[in-house]
Amino acid sequence: MGALLGGLLVAGVSCAAFAGGPVDEELVIDGELKITTRTAAPEGHPLDEVISGWHYRTKETRELEADSFENPGMLYVERGEEIWNTVDGSSGKSCASCHGDGQDFLKGIGANYPKWNAAANKPFNLELQINACREEHMGAKAYKFDAADQKALVTFIKHQSIGMPVGIDLSQGEMQTWWDKGKETYYSRTGQLNLSCATCHEDYNGNYIRADHLSQGNVNGFPTYRLKQSAMVSLHNRFRGCIRDTRAEFPAAFSDELMALEVYVTWRGTGLSVETPAVRQ
Repeated sequence: MGALLGGLLVAGVSCAAFAGGPVDEELVIDGELKITTRTAAPEGHPLDEVISGWHYRTKETRELEADSFENPGMLYVERGEEIWNTVDGSSGKSCASCHGDGQDFLKGIGANYPKWNAAANKPFNLELQINACREEHMGAKAYKFDAADQKALVTFIKHQSIGMPVGIDLSQGEMQTWWDKGKETYYSRTGQLNLSCATCHEDYNGNYIRADHLSQGNVNGFPTYRLKQSAMVSLHNRFRGCIRDTRAEFPAAFSDELMALEVYVTWRGTGLSVETPAVRQ
């Protein structure tokens, strides 16, 4: 398999071709909501088609996501709705105090983040926007990275856009510049294994690395419930995990490097439906 396979074998990681590639099936949630899991790539994308990671998972895992009653990530959605309606902070407000019913107000919002934040002069993902609202409007403390309530609230917000197409606006502020930075990070090799994001998710998607079937790495299902961790996993947690697996030192969550990467990787999945909470192995 070339230089990559040789390097992975030396590191004790086996890589093998997957017969047949991603499965040819449709994802329909609860037999009603059809999810776009394959679509034409946006202009300038290195691949012709973008494919959800759902197609690369086992039959059992795919079935879990297709059934809301069985999907363990739905517990986070329920908890997130409770948080949305709970007063917190010195201002005596909840999210609902300003925005009303989350199931109505939030439709489409999660599909369009990250967005440009002019006050901070950088892109904001949902986690940063939530923290800004908590501090500026609720008089509450910002969530620490990967706090349980942070993950639940983000999951609830994203779930209100389930089935809607991912699409971010690169014309806002300096979003295009951050996209450029994110692209550079995506293709930069790092760590003792000398791997980039593109090595696994572009060059070798459809192959196995150990027991993990490599997908295109699209992020339309994040936060994602990962069975191996029995928990909801945030996007920046996954970024840091991938970087760690290259045996490199990973950046801080919400650092400029990872925010730029989020902008670029989100764009790569343009047109795929929001799947949150997706289920992965």
